[in-house]
Amino acid sequence: MKKIRLLILIIAFILLGIFITNFMVSYQARHYIYDRVEDIPKNKVGLLLGVNKFAYNGHVNLYYKYRLNAAIKLFNAGKIEFILVSGDNGSKGYDEPTAFKADLIARGIPEDKIFLDYAGFRTLDSVIRAKEIFGQDSITMISQQFHNERAIYLAIHKDMKAVGFNAKSVDGRYGVKAKLREYLARAKASIDVFFNVEPKFLGHKIEIK
Repeated sequence: MKKIRLLILIIAFILLGIFITNFMVSYQARHYIYDRVEDIPKNKVGLLLGVNKFAYNGHVNLYYKYRLNAAIKLFNAGKIEFILVSGDNGSKGYDEPTAFKADLIARGIPEDKIFLDYAGFRTLDSVIRAKEIFGQDSITMISQQFHNERAIYLAIHKDMKAVGFNAKSVDGRYGVKAKLREYLARAKASIDVFFNVEPKFLGHKIEIK
């Protein structure tokens, strides 16, 4: 009986920690996220956070579609000069940055205004590499709000000035699943910050100009 009570206590403690971390991430990012193009301050570079173009059902992933639209909207409004696409290219046949680049160009974004980071395996890598590899201390995150909040949280702890432009959110069961996973992602992000975890790869610096 004592073991069961101890297990329940441990689980309750873990869940409490996850919920507190979730609130903390949102709270720290609250003044730096924007829904309207006209309200967001200008930055040289927008960091378009990668995601797979296609969902499991074979249709275009709405997270991808809405992030693409948000990046184009910011660029056309003159709120960013360049788009840095950071995503996973860790296996043959899976290439988030190149998919985004092709669609950005198809929608009228000049190729010389697009830079790719193929080693953005997770948000931590994307944020730190934007600073250490691509030289950006001030940047605009482009993703859904829950993701922007986590990216900004990471940026703050890396002494970066970051704002986030919220792409349209995704409703339905896919949206619910993503938000549930976000609780764990934020807990992991707080652990990474505490232990000062570095990206999987760094490498040579790339100048955005």
